Amino acid sequence: MNALTLQWQDAGQLKTHNIYEQQPSKNPGTVRIGRDPLRCDIVLTDPTVSGLHVEIFFHNQQHSFYIRNLRSQNPPLVDGQQLVQGEKPLHQSSIIYLGQMQLQVTAITIDSIPATILTPPQPSKPPGYQQPIVQMRHPYVPTPPTPQGVYGLECPKCHKVSPPENLQIGCPWCGTSLAAAVSVLVAPRL
Repeated sequence: MNALTLQWQDAGQLKTHNIYEQQPSKNPGTVRIGRDPLRCDIVLTDPTVSGLHVEIFFHNQQHSFYIRNLRSQNPPLVDGQQLVQGEKPLHQSSIIYLGQMQLQVTAITIDSIPATILTPPQPSKPPGYQQPIVQMRHPYVPTPPTPQGVYGLECPKCHKVSPPENLQIGCPWCGTSLAAAVSVLVAPRL
């Protein structure tokens, strides 16, 4: 299980809190830190800490814990750099200042095996079953008419016959306008 351990001094007491990749929180997927107990999962008492200051979350693609600033007027200091906006990866021994309060990342545990995605079993196919072949056709190129004694439009350029529905679209073979096409009767083959 992916976990990060934070440690800090608050009101003269050493406090420790473990943050897990997926744990119940006030904002699912993150752990929020600040002074406001209604909005924060980790509540700090120092008056220089904002009501809702930062959040820590596990970034699945980067396979690492990150901190995100939620207070532009009172940005946190992470490993000696101000995090005015956006997010920054955390490392073991990272130092975070929220106002004048210092928090330290004392441990990070990252699973080396990625989570397994389970899929439901697929129904079995009978022996000898072959997947049907589905042909996709371009939406503007209709199937040429089958010779059954129907009318069509003969392209003035390539002389191929297409259905009258192509009058507005044009010849599906060469793209020529069918506005000047000759209407022809296609006789059935015997």
